[in-house]
Amino acid sequence: MNTYTELDMPGYQEVVRCDNPEVGFTAWIAVHNSHRGPALGGCRVWCYDSDEAALTDVLRLSRGMTYKNALARLPLGGGKSVVRTDLLRVDRVALFEELGNFVEHLGGRYITAEDVNSTLSDMVAVKRRTSHVATVGASGNPSPFTAYGVYCAIRASVRHKLQREGLDGLTVAIQGVGETGGRLAELLKKDHCRIIASDINPAHIEALGKKIDLELVRPEEIYTVACDIFAPCALGGILNSRTIPGLLCQIVAGSANNQLQTEEDGDLLSRRGILYAPDYAANAGGVINISCEIDQPYDEKLAMRRTAAIEQTLLEIYRLADEQKRPTNLVANTMAEELFGASLVC
Repeated sequence: MNTYTELDMPGYQEVVRCDNPEVGFTAWIAVHNSHRGPALGGCRVWCYDSDEAALTDVLRLSRGMTYKNALARLPLGGGKSVVRTDLLRVDRVALFEELGNFVEHLGGRYITAEDVNSTLSDMVAVKRRTSHVATVGASGNPSPFTAYGVYCAIRASVRHKLQREGLDGLTVAIQGVGETGGRLAELLKKDHCRIIASDINPAHIEALGKKIDLELVRPEEIYTVACDIFAPCALGGILNSRTIPGLLCQIVAGSANNQLQTEEDGDLLSRRGILYAPDYAANAGGVINISCEIDQPYDEKLAMRRTAAIEQTLLEIYRLADEQKRPTNLVANTMAEELFGASLVC
């Protein structure tokens, strides 16, 4: 049985903890800002080292969803759920059904969807307990749209930084080639890019290697590979004072959330002459796709058109960054805050 605890977190509208020792999990839902609409964000399942690490993650991720949804001009706020558990030791169906009860507990103020280690099948279990879940029976897996959005962000970045329209002949180093990174690699390969890849999961490399030609490097080597574009498509916090000095690229554009360990790392990239595509601008394709099913019949063509607009959003960020002589991450933050009304965050 779920037990719920309200947490007081400054800067967040609502943060709730859920404990269920019978099934074997602890979960958190954070609603950062709902000024533009109900908070939408996926459910991340991870074997966190501690409750503190899980709470930190849900706070960072929900804040990022506020900025992502606002910058994409969606009628949605920002939220996220994370689950601390070992999926190999729990009844998966029972876990996600109880997560559905947790989502229902918030009464529609938060809408969930799939994310890291949660699948469309898991969302079917969630939907047995709540209607506040996206992708089931409508837009489906958001990963193809996330990948396409990052592809559009790369096109914008190449146009701005390298002053060229096509991607043919460019080298892209992709960190993480799972659902999204793998699809991105396939899109780039169609444009005749050279793909260098790393992943901590050998199965991802094996699966992608059956589809396209790629070069494999060890996970710790991906930061220092000579390339035109570095695409982080795994977990966040990987752009920092330790990794940025070793980057041998001109552009960073990927699907991972919270790529910068701190906002100051955006300035460090800028001072190195590396163009950074703010992560929540580049990876918004998945949530754009989901938005096309909320309160309306799902329209895949509309979702593709709206995802393609990521290219123009990035070009606008780059233009303003050049004019204002500010790092791109700070320019994107300002744009998003104007759209969701940062002063209204509780």
